[in-house]
Amino acid sequence: MDRVAKETFVTELRDRLNKAPVVYLTDFTGLSVKEMTGLRRSLKESGAEYLVVKNRLAKLAFAETELPDITENLEGPTGMVFGYDGPVAPAKALSEFAKLHDKKPAFKLGIMDAEILDTTQIDRIAKIPSHEVLLAQLAGVLEAPLVELASVLGAKLQEMAGLLGALQARGPEEPAEEEAAEELEPAEEEAAEEPAEEPAEEEAAEEPAEPEPAEEEAVEESEPAEEEAAEEPAEEEDE
Repeated sequence: MDRVAKETFVTELRDRLNKAPVVYLTDFTGLSVKEMTGLRRSLKESGAEYLVVKNRLAKLAFAETELPDITENLEGPTGMVFGYDGPVAPAKALSEFAKLHDKKPAFKLGIMDAEILDTTQIDRIAKIPSHEVLLAQLAGVLEAPLVELASVLGAKLQEMAGLLGALQARGPEEPAEEEAAEELEPAEEEAAEEPAEEPAEEEAAEEPAEPEPAEEEAVEESEPAEEEAAEEPAEEEDE
């Protein structure tokens, strides 16, 4: 690699380091060319890029960034993973690939938000559910109460429909009409019995008949008066 190519490589590596929110350094010792091709394909599917770098050029690229100094870790074979879509997917892809290939490649360290990550922290990140899985879990959590609410409302609607059906099947309530008729009959009977109070009127009519003895007394009183009047001329004749 000539000087111009080296300068171009350093510039491009610096741009990748500034662009990616997370960078993982790995040791790919023991992997074949075919396996490396498979690793690159797997990381590309997770939104990341795998690049084998020369440590000396990597140090130059890091020197032109504001990232932490990791010079002491740039030893031996170094492959860099640039996670453009976040830290979880590439860490998970590397971990799953290593499980199938005798723990290769091995993590050296990581850099995220200008902070250095050790291998333990990287393993924890790799165990975080992916973005798609988290969204599915969140949707499930939000959906459960809605499904329960819909089930309760559906049961209530069915119950109301059953009650309405039962009422329609029974038809009009005849006993209520019979009770109303029975209430009317006593009222009619009472109305019919009201004329029976006529004897009171007859008694009122008979009450004036009592003064007749007074008339008889008046007649009796008048009769002696008449007799006295008739006797008076007789006395005159005696004179």
